[in-house]
Amino acid sequence: FLVGRSEGVVIDPGPDVEHHVRALASRMAAFDRVTIVLTHGHRDHAGAAASLAEATGAEIWGPAGLEGGDVPTLQRVLADGDTVETDDGALVAVHTPGHTPEHLCFHWPDRQALFAGDLLLGRGDTTWVAGYPGCVADYLGSLARLRALDLAVIYPAHGPPLEDPDAAIDRFEAHRLQRIDQVRLALAERPDADTDALVAHVYGDTLSTSVLGAARLSIAALMEYVENDPAGSGTR
Repeated sequence: FLVGRSEGVVIDPGPDVEHHVRALASRMAAFDRVTIVLTHGHRDHAGAAASLAEATGAEIWGPAGLEGGDVPTLQRVLADGDTVETDDGALVAVHTPGHTPEHLCFHWPDRQALFAGDLLLGRGDTTWVAGYPGCVADYLGSLARLRALDLAVIYPAHGPPLEDPDAAIDRFEAHRLQRIDQVRLALAERPDADTDALVAHVYGDTLSTSVLGAARLSIAALMEYVENDPAGSGTR
């Protein structure tokens, strides 16, 4: 996403693909001043940051603790509540962990809009929430944070805009709560069930081998959440 007319930002420039970086650099040439802003460090979002900064001289700003290994030292570390100025309105950083611990969304109050990174996707009802302790609780808390914002549209990094933000948040939350309930009920019936048993219980035989590893990590994250909230006090 590019925001601004002459003084702007590029949000999550994407993967480090040569023709893609050239195209972005060409677009950025129209700006008098432009900054590269990252929601998180996954390569499909931040991979092009270093190449694009080298090609254009733009600074790279983003959250502390970026993942991915390809992001150079940030010129500015952004924290919750920090603003990024453009000549089309300020963007406000909103710390929204869950997909990754450092994940930021960017609220554009002048347009009642949110750049959501990977907190929500433009299609479906789920995104990646696994990989670190507490990620499921973080994710539910981040969805709750979005409800407090005055939003007319959400721009996810993948897929089309979400033009009914409340319905989208409800959908993603409902999916996560359903998975939590499935795991909680399965563990109540079989307290000794391991990750593979719960993957079979939740997904049945619908998974291809290519996504089985991701499913195991997702179920492990749900198991950790349930173990820390056995009575279900945090799911409603």
